[in-house]
Amino acid sequence: MTQAVPTKTLKIDFVSDVVCPWCVVGLGGLETALDALKSEGIAADIAFQPFELNPQIAPEGENIVEHIGRKYGASPEQSAANRAMIRERAAEAGFDMRMTDDSRIWNTFDAHRLLHWAHETAPDKQKALKQALFTAHFTENRNLTDAGVLTTAAEAAGLDRAEAGEVLASGRYAQAVRASEELWRSRGITSVPAVVVEGKYLISGGQPASVFEEALRKMASEV
Repeated sequence: MTQAVPTKTLKIDFVSDVVCPWCVVGLGGLETALDALKSEGIAADIAFQPFELNPQIAPEGENIVEHIGRKYGASPEQSAANRAMIRERAAEAGFDMRMTDDSRIWNTFDAHRLLHWAHETAPDKQKALKQALFTAHFTENRNLTDAGVLTTAAEAAGLDRAEAGEVLASGRYAQAVRASEELWRSRGITSVPAVVVEGKYLISGGQPASVFEEALRKMASEV
């Protein structure tokens, strides 16, 4: 009889924004790595933490090409090339990214409030909500400031749509999200994705699965 491999569960805080394409890539790489590490008895408890790439963006959002040009100085051609490269990386992680020249960047504060609500009330469904929000933005090109889009994502994640609507309408968790954003900034997080393991290790960026696997294996041996 084969002896069961004891499981070491790592606490992971995945600090990210739902309009960050590299966060999609990073989450895909992390999940693939964790699947590979199961046979070694390494698992993870992942909590998604808020980070806003564009907290001051207007309610109507901004065209992605104009946004990238204004923020990073990229030409339309560079923007298109970057999207193509990220699309390939996302596809490798099993995600269908369909951003175009007409796509928009949105304010994500309400999306983060819903993610906080999910973590507080149904933590086992927070990842599904995160993935539903990624899909709404990157695959379906939906407006992430629209309550209907957000509650549809919540319902797709198995959460109560009516309660999600009440959270949005009431402004609930606004203070908690602001406090969490400030906490991670105070810990030195200035770009995302930032994968914080056991509160002391950091894996930055949209890394491939092999990088996550090697790093998590080493971390698991040290905690």
